[in-house]
Amino acid sequence: MLGWPIDDAELRALQHQLAQRADLARAQDRVVVSGEMLLGGCFVAFARGEAGPGHPGDRAWAAAVTWHPTERIRDEGEALRGRSHARGPRVARDTAEQVVVRDTVPAPYRAGLLAEREGPILERAVGALATPPDVLLVDATGVDHPRRAGLAIHLGAVLGVPTVGVTHRVLRATQPAQPARRRGSSAPVVLGDEVVGHLVRTRDDAKPVVAHAGWRTDADDAREVVLLASTPASRTPVPLGEARRVAREARAIASGEWG
Repeated sequence: MLGWPIDDAELRALQHQLAQRADLARAQDRVVVSGEMLLGGCFVAFARGEAGPGHPGDRAWAAAVTWHPTERIRDEGEALRGRSHARGPRVARDTAEQVVVRDTVPAPYRAGLLAEREGPILERAVGALATPPDVLLVDATGVDHPRRAGLAIHLGAVLGVPTVGVTHRVLRATQPAQPARRRGSSAPVVLGDEVVGHLVRTRDDAKPVVAHAGWRTDADDAREVVLLASTPASRTPVPLGEARRVAREARAIASGEWG
């Protein structure tokens, strides 16, 4: 049974099982990437002073956002947040939907065990969307993980939604060569003898991001989705960047820091 174990040994055993399930799902039900799909992103912001390794009971705000890649207004710049809400985070003009969930988390951060800390609250946030995304971008790894089942895979399996992980660096994989400096360039990320993701240049001359194979997606799918979710206006894929902003604004409002 899938879920979010807080016992380390139980989670590690589940991750081994998830890695096998993910391989099977990728082979039998791999997502078809299309420019018409609804893309989602999710992110957790922690209360000030509760980031880093943290503790059980830390306060957290998880946001989930959906966005259509056909909205090309992003190519013109980032001045998109005209719809302000007095009691909640701003909503970008090209966002399809956004939700925020506030809760506490059950565990500290530990490498390879991120699911214990962030999995339950992210499941609640994404599950609160009226329309689930066709692919969800997660701030976590996928196959590039000690047991080949990072949070991007675990969350996708629990939700039944295809996922792609997006991070700033590799976790266990060999450090890849840098791609060319133009947008759309990429370089494979290799773990052992398997390509588990790609280093992707989402913006000319900007630092690349790592696109990780996740639930029902392989390394090439991850690269395509990350580029589809990105515009020349920003390095971070749009739905993930918006989820990060929304979660942080929700935290600021709750903390009285929002002017």
